[in-house]
Amino acid sequence: MTALDVRPVAPGSSSATALVRRIATARETGILIALLLVIVAATLANPSFLFSGDGFRDLLLTPSLLLLVAIGSAIVIITRNVDLSVGSIVGLTAYLTGRMFIDIPGIPLIGVFIGGVLLGGFLGLINGALVAFARVPALVITLGTLYIYRGINVAWAGGNRINASDLPKDFRALGTDRILGIPILTIIAAVVLIAAAWYLRNLRSGRELYAIGSDPAAAHLYGLRVTRRVIGAFVVSGALAGLAGVLYAARYGTVSSAAGFGWELQAIGAAVIGGVAISGGVGTVWGAAIGAFLLLTINRALPILGIDDFWQRAVVGALIIGSIVLDRVLAVRQHRRLIAQREVDR
Repeated sequence: MTALDVRPVAPGSSSATALVRRIATARETGILIALLLVIVAATLANPSFLFSGDGFRDLLLTPSLLLLVAIGSAIVIITRNVDLSVGSIVGLTAYLTGRMFIDIPGIPLIGVFIGGVLLGGFLGLINGALVAFARVPALVITLGTLYIYRGINVAWAGGNRINASDLPKDFRALGTDRILGIPILTIIAAVVLIAAAWYLRNLRSGRELYAIGSDPAAAHLYGLRVTRRVIGAFVVSGALAGLAGVLYAARYGTVSSAAGFGWELQAIGAAVIGGVAISGGVGTVWGAAIGAFLLLTINRALPILGIDDFWQRAVVGALIIGSIVLDRVLAVRQHRRLIAQREVDR
């Protein structure tokens, strides 16, 4: 299902019935049910998983940073591209955050957030420009920038690291404090999620991303600004990774050159598991968000259920493969349905 899908309501059926049917058949609903089943199973095995104060907090807090990166990855994947550099961007901006507090005493928090987001957006701009103008697959470009950005981070940090004592107390509070029982990081992630979902669904530029991902050549012929939209998607992905990097420093306090290592695969996995087709043009950021929650909740739940580390990784891999296979099956089924409909129309 894409943001461009408009399904007619059958005569005599109410809009409420159509809405219920649409929700029941959405890919996101299946992923949400799987998430709830994992939570229930882990809670039955160990009630403190959910019903302790820290258990409920961690359930909401742990996926928040990955959720931000997964939203950006989903937007890029919708355009039929992929960004493998987001983990390195998270690490680089996290270290930048600590250095700004150390090198610029008294810097306001808003200045740190702007600096991290701007750096992430700039690195995303480099990715997007190389993909759009060099006509090289995004997989190749961002694999290269993954190592370049990580190399810059390692060269900059060396053997040093940022410690919690280097960060202001009010900044570190962002990673631990709650509002009405909900972690501040989760609230920030939810606001970004709602804004991204609204943009993709309601603005023309957002809907054009789906058209570009569905058929880039046709989008060019139709006159869509493909180059600008693709670059914009990478800038958004980089900016969100930069925001995640700033919040990473607030959440963990300690930042080394290994910060964000491997996050790119988790973010892409979350998006794919959440129903964002790796072939582009299909999916929502809601699905990517649920996928992020499912991935990290599984990582917390499986040890409680007594499952070995190997099988934890195998389960995640099976989810990713299953999601790709399901997307392919649904695409083939839809193609056959369209052919059958054309035959009927004739």
